[in-house]
Amino acid sequence: MTPETVVNFGRQAMEMMLITSAPVLMVALVVGLVVSLFQAVTQINEATLSFLPKLVAVVVTIVIVGPWMLTMLTNYIRQVIGSLATVAGG
Repeated sequence: MTPETVVNFGRQAMEMMLITSAPVLMVALVVGLVVSLFQAVTQINEATLSFLPKLVAVVVTIVIVGPWMLTMLTNYIRQVIGSLATVAGG
């Protein structure tokens, strides 16, 4: 296994991590921003007010986007396992 193939596997793994986590992180970011604006406008500084909406939004997003994420990860793992035999075998 050459250093280039190791770097390629690492790059693909990072890309897959970013692609699959992006929807959940974006939803948490947007909900956090909206809640922060609401807190700034109403001057309500309650820690649980920012935590609970983000938690609910993230859970709903995982329920909606979860099958797509699982499909992407399964396809990636199949690709890696399939190519390991050819890369390691020479």
